[in-house]
Amino acid sequence: MDKLIELSDAEVSGLTSSKLWNKDLSPTKLIQRHWGVRDISALWIGMSVCIPTYMLASSLISGGMNWLQSILTIFLGNAIVLIPMVLNAHAGTKYGIPFPVFARVSFGIKGANIPAVLRAIVACGWFGIQTWIGGWAIYKLLGVYFTHWEKIPVLSAWLGINLPQLLCFLFFWFVNIYIIYRGIETIRCVENFSAPLLLLVGIALLVWVWVKVGSLGPIFSQPSQFVAGGPKEGQFWIFFFPALTGMVGYWATLSLNIPDFTRYAKSQKAQFLGQVLGLNTTMPFYAFIGVAVTSATLLIFGETIWDPVVLLSKFENPAVNVISQIALLLATLTTNLAANVVAPANSFSNISPGKISFRTGGLITGIIGIIIMPWKLVADPMGYIFTWLIGYSALLGPIGGVLICDYFVIRKKELNLPDLYLEKGGYSYSNGYNIKALAALVLGILPNIPGFLGTIGVVRVGLFWMNLYNYAWFVGFFIAFAVYLLLIKFKK
Repeated sequence: MDKLIELSDAEVSGLTSSKLWNKDLSPTKLIQRHWGVRDISALWIGMSVCIPTYMLASSLISGGMNWLQSILTIFLGNAIVLIPMVLNAHAGTKYGIPFPVFARVSFGIKGANIPAVLRAIVACGWFGIQTWIGGWAIYKLLGVYFTHWEKIPVLSAWLGINLPQLLCFLFFWFVNIYIIYRGIETIRCVENFSAPLLLLVGIALLVWVWVKVGSLGPIFSQPSQFVAGGPKEGQFWIFFFPALTGMVGYWATLSLNIPDFTRYAKSQKAQFLGQVLGLNTTMPFYAFIGVAVTSATLLIFGETIWDPVVLLSKFENPAVNVISQIALLLATLTTNLAANVVAPANSFSNISPGKISFRTGGLITGIIGIIIMPWKLVADPMGYIFTWLIGYSALLGPIGGVLICDYFVIRKKELNLPDLYLEKGGYSYSNGYNIKALAALVLGILPNIPGFLGTIGVVRVGLFWMNLYNYAWFVGFFIAFAVYLLLIKFKK
C-alpha cells in the first residue's frame, strides 16, 4: 500500500509566497484526509442519481436498442471509465493534490492550464445543463399552481424560453452558487445527506409503477430494432460503439479531475472501493428505474414520458408532487455541485492562484453556464450523444492518456511534491511548458477533428473519419499515451 505524503510545516512556510500556491490548491494535510469508503460511495451515488442518468437509457432505446442492451451498454461504459478513474485518483490520494496541480507533473506549471481549462469548459457546459434541469423542475412544480405559465410566449426566438422558465433557472443557479460559496465540506455533507434519500425515491417510483400497472410495461417487451426483420437490421455494431464511447464520455470528465475529491480520501483502498461500489452499481440501477417507470407511463397516461420532471407534474396529489419534485431538485443539486463545479473552480484558480480562489472560480463557472444557453444543448437526444458526449470525449481522452502514462509508466508514482508549487522547480520544463506532453495532446485530438466536423455538418468527410470518430475517447487516449511514451523514451 502506497504511503500517503504530506508537506511539513517548514515546506509549507517556504511555498506560501509562490505565485503557484493558494489555500485551495495546496496539498491536503493527513488530518484533512478523512473521507472513507462511505463518503466516496455517497459522492458517486449523489452524482449518478440524477435526471440525465434517469433519461440516459432513453437515448439508447430511441436509437434502436432494447432495454437490456441499453442498460448493459451503460454498465460496460462505466466499467471502462472506472479504470482511468481509479488510476488518476491515486495521485490525489497519495499526495493530496487537486487535478490542476496533478496536471503540472506532465504538462508543466504553465502548460497545466491547457488541460485544466479544457476540462473546465466541459464542466461549465454540464453545470449549465444540470442547472437548467433543476430550474425546469421548479418551473413544472410551480406550473401545477400557475397553469397559465404554459401560455406565456418566449422572450425571443433566439432565447427560446419564457420569463418564468428563465427566472426558475436563475433561482436554482443562485442556490448552487450559495453552496459553492460555503466550500467543499458543505458539498460533502449535502452528498452524504441526499444519496440515501435519492435511492429511496427511485425505488419508491419503481414500486409505484409495479402496483399501478402490475407489470414492467411494454418497453420491456419491445424488441431491438437491430434484429432480423427490424427497421435497423444488421446495424447494431454501427450504433453500439459510438454509444459506448458516449457512455465512457459521460464520466470522462470525472476520470480526469477525480483527484479533486480523492485528495480527501483516507487511503487508496477507500478511494478504490468507494468508486467501484458507488458508480457502477448505482448508475445502471437508476437507468433501469428510468426505463421501468417510463415504460409504465405508456399504460398509465397513454404516452411515453421519459422526462421525470414532466411525469411528476402529472401527479394530482399536491403533497406527492411537491415531495417528488424536491427530491429531483436535490438529485440535480448534488450532481451539479460535485461533478460540475469543483473541477472548473480549481482549474480557473490554477490560472492565477494569487487572484482566483475556489469561490471565484465557481462563480466564473456559473456565469459561463448561463451564457451557453444549456436548454439548447439537451434539446436533441441524438445530438446529446454524438455531438456533446462524444465530442468532448475527443478532448479529454488524450489528456488522460498523457497523465496516466507519465505518472505510472514514466515516474512510477513518485513525485517531488514541493516542486509542484515552484516556478523554477522540476516541473518547469521549457518556460513552464512540457512540449512533449502538449504534442501528444494535439496528436491525440487531431484524428477526431474531421469526424466531429462531419457530425455537426460543417464539412463532408470520408466514411473512415466518421467511423473513427465513433471511438473518439479510445483513439485519443491510446494515441496520446503512445506518442508521449515514445517522445520520453527517445528524447535523445
